[in-house]
Amino acid sequence: MSKALRLGIMGMSPGNGHPYSWSAIFNGYDATSMETCGFPVIPRYLEQQRFPDDCIDNARVTHVWTHDPDLSRQIAKAACIDSVCDHPDDLIGQVDAVLLARDDAETHLQYATPFLKAGLPIYVDKPLALSLDEAKALINLQIYPGQLFSCSALRYAPELQLDAGQRARIGEIRCVAATVPKDWDKYAVHVIEPMLRLAPGRGRLLKHSRWQNADRIVVHTEFESGIECQVGTYGTLPVPISFRVMGTTGYCDLQFSDTFRAFRATLQDFVDGIRARDVRIAPQEMLDVVEIIELGRSS
Repeated sequence: MSKALRLGIMGMSPGNGHPYSWSAIFNGYDATSMETCGFPVIPRYLEQQRFPDDCIDNARVTHVWTHDPDLSRQIAKAACIDSVCDHPDDLIGQVDAVLLARDDAETHLQYATPFLKAGLPIYVDKPLALSLDEAKALINLQIYPGQLFSCSALRYAPELQLDAGQRARIGEIRCVAATVPKDWDKYAVHVIEPMLRLAPGRGRLLKHSRWQNADRIVVHTEFESGIECQVGTYGTLPVPISFRVMGTTGYCDLQFSDTFRAFRATLQDFVDGIRARDVRIAPQEMLDVVEIIELGRSS
């Protein structure tokens, strides 16, 4: 077996518990400390797993840094992390790869740049960026292909992918409509990513329309192939993360349900890409996602 990968995790941003949950998927966790993490859903889905059997093999989060040393120590205790860093650059030379577990995209270029320049593989939490210019700047900092990995974990959720029987039943896909709660900037990516994967032959984006009322935003896009995709973020309304995939002979409804499995599959692919030193998510796929995010931010 190859040497275990050492990972450094960086966080956190308001409302985002990924430093706790991602680290636990590698390391396991201390149940008592995790109860105080501030994100009640995390200990609930972790307790449904079997640790250490459900940990990712041969990789471990060994270092953590956040803007608050007390918070860093709390994450370290809850997720069994050995070392707390005083500065983000302290990770360089100590770890084999970095998990940038902040979902405030406006900080990603600032925080990711030193690690990209140092040649470290880095997983940047979703969304990669809020504009194409900033996404391209991050991608162009790569020293080698595949160094930068960024996506929503829902990209890997099996319940948001069509099986052969579903594809046969609905025929040729003509339209995908998706809903997600909360705000556009942080949550639209959760449905844009799997939506685009449901329509791989869509071609170029030709036109779009945008509707907004209060905290609700809907963006409708039409592609070169004639496929239409619609994304709606519904603010405070309690809507599910769901999709309706419509084809020439029928339709199929899909709904997200398993957070742990999606996170684990995403982190596993990041680790596998480091070991294989290959490209797991093509730059153009990242840019296609950010293109729609940017459209939704423009009135």
